[in-house]
Amino acid sequence: MSRGAVMPREGVVDAREFAARCERLGYDACWAGELWGRDAFVALTAAAGAVDRIDLGTAVVNVFSRSAATLAAAAASVADVAPAGVRLGIGPSTATAIENLHGRDYDRPVRRLHETAELVAAFTAGEGRVDYDGETVSVSEFPALDVDVPVYTAALGPAARRATGRVADGWLPHNVPFPELSEAFETIAATAREAGRDPDAITVAPYVPAAVDDDPEVAHAAIRRHLAYYVGSGEGYRRAVASAFPAESERIAEAWRSGDRDAARAAVTAEMVDALGVAGTPARARERFREVAETAVVDHPMVVVPEGVGERMRTRTVATLAPPDERR
Repeated sequence: MSRGAVMPREGVVDAREFAARCERLGYDACWAGELWGRDAFVALTAAAGAVDRIDLGTAVVNVFSRSAATLAAAAASVADVAPAGVRLGIGPSTATAIENLHGRDYDRPVRRLHETAELVAAFTAGEGRVDYDGETVSVSEFPALDVDVPVYTAALGPAARRATGRVADGWLPHNVPFPELSEAFETIAATAREAGRDPDAITVAPYVPAAVDDDPEVAHAAIRRHLAYYVGSGEGYRRAVASAFPAESERIAEAWRSGDRDAARAAVTAEMVDALGVAGTPARARERFREVAETAVVDHPMVVVPEGVGERMRTRTVATLAPPDERR
């Protein structure tokens, strides 16, 4: 079973050291996220000089703040210096991030995700010149880059999952409850079949929020903070969680919107932690991660350590959940 780890966004984390450690631990890929304060492509470029065999990927960069051409060029530039593969994970982000941080209209996010994925694929196919007349973006007569960059989409709702089935190489579900993954993927698979594509060729790489500590409650608290933030700050995330926890997700979102962060975290139940994350002692966390990894549709589970947990928990979690024969 292939598995990856997502680079923490905290500025104290050295991209080169983190990627090199992931490689030593036996991970197959190291991914960099992006919101504010760190550029994912710059981090991956730094990491490229420290690794030999693992893939590098973005998980994720948004489709509003860079054009499809810029995304393609950035991924191709990382591919020039990365010894192994590069994977481009893209997503629509949230209205809060796009409007309040980037100053862009959060207009038709699913359609923009679809067209960006399709256009990036065309831009990196190495075949002639690219003409594309979409509803959110159009380009004409620019040469394609000859580089192998699989495009993964962070798709939560059914419309975004259908876009994934039509045009993407991989799916990056986040906050889709693990027991719901197979049913959610069926939307992707059905759309892929309709488009004449093989669903088995679409890599399913779920985020797995994870925290390891000798005190299970400390680990659970880290996951509760993570889930409360996402459910409270993004409607798409809330709806994804609501597929299994409708009442609970609404309570969390209401508390978060009111400014009562403690109440939002307290509203995350033990059942939610187990369905949406991996938390506990090393032995329990390894067992739960194995269960998630063995979910029928999962190909590449990705360890995501919540922000703000501190270096000790972050280091221990990544080591604990590394591939078994390579664990240090």
